[in-house]
Amino acid sequence: MRTVGVEEELMLVDGETGRPLSLAAHTLRHAADGEEAAAATSDEVPGGSIEHELQQQQVETDTVPHTDMTALGEDVRVWRRQAINAARRAGARVIASGTSPVRAEPAIVGKERYLQMVEHFGLTTLEELTGGLHVHVSVESDEEGVAVLDRIRGSLPALLALSANSPFWQGENSKYASFRSQAMGRWPTTGPTELFGSAENYHRIVKAMIGSGAILDEGMVHFDARLSHHYPTVEIRVADVCADAEDTVVIAALCRALVDTAANEWRAGTEPLSTPMAVLRLMHWQAGRFGIDGDLIDPRTLTPRPAREVISELLDDLRPALQENGDEALVDAGVERIFTNGNGAMRQRAVLEKTGHLSDVVADLATVTAGLEG
Repeated sequence: MRTVGVEEELMLVDGETGRPLSLAAHTLRHAADGEEAAAATSDEVPGGSIEHELQQQQVETDTVPHTDMTALGEDVRVWRRQAINAARRAGARVIASGTSPVRAEPAIVGKERYLQMVEHFGLTTLEELTGGLHVHVSVESDEEGVAVLDRIRGSLPALLALSANSPFWQGENSKYASFRSQAMGRWPTTGPTELFGSAENYHRIVKAMIGSGAILDEGMVHFDARLSHHYPTVEIRVADVCADAEDTVVIAALCRALVDTAANEWRAGTEPLSTPMAVLRLMHWQAGRFGIDGDLIDPRTLTPRPAREVISELLDDLRPALQENGDEALVDAGVERIFTNGNGAMRQRAVLEKTGHLSDVVADLATVTAGLEG
């Protein structure tokens, strides 16, 4: 069974105003102190970490690989609690949101690589404050991984629609379910990819991209899904970070089923859909604009259809893998919950409509992120 690990980009905010706070260094110092204290008292701290991200108003957590989704979910919650407890000691709260609902003034972490990014990309770097969910699914080889990338391209917009959790940007209603997907589009390598055909061609293209001087290194290959340059995994990066950890696990299980299904199709000799890049970009835009509250573009017919229908057909395609992995009930219930209760973007908008204050949206995100309310 394939292993799955996740990375979550989380924001540090003021508990009253909801404004992002530049407290990453303090938060990470308190997190390290907490891990040392746990070790001294023989309390178990799971593998994984809390690290810096690009901006001082955010941290990133990551889990170790798991084959069991229940264990993965427990790990996600443990590292969220680690981040929340450390941030509280630093004077902040933690939210899982694709963008800051209130106006933000990002402040770059002073690492050499990040400073090089400021020099090279200017405002794109300086204004970047987004939260993504990155799911790593193990693959047996780069060749299998690239075969997977070629076969999951048309399904990735559905993951974006389900996870969409960033309707506000700089204190304004963006009209998008995921404005993070728009903000990320400012980077030169973000978005869907062409058919690679082979691992050799994938690496040739990445090498050419780096050699062009347009990007600094392999870490800046921000495709919606890519081969990880650290682990033997396919890294699916299209999703917004989810406020509810239960939704994180659902997205992770879907990612594993996508990888399993695509790898099986490759071994069976099934060719990937040759969807043009221009259409893939439209599919991605449509998912980011409307989420599940509208139409998605059907990856087979390339025509608009209600999101529930498109995602239901995707689940049917993935059902053998979901069953084999023991994830069918979890995913069916999770997807139904998202359609019934709304994704993160719909919840954020509902809170604003009820209270009229974006600070209340942030407070609600902090509550859900902590697992105090589903």
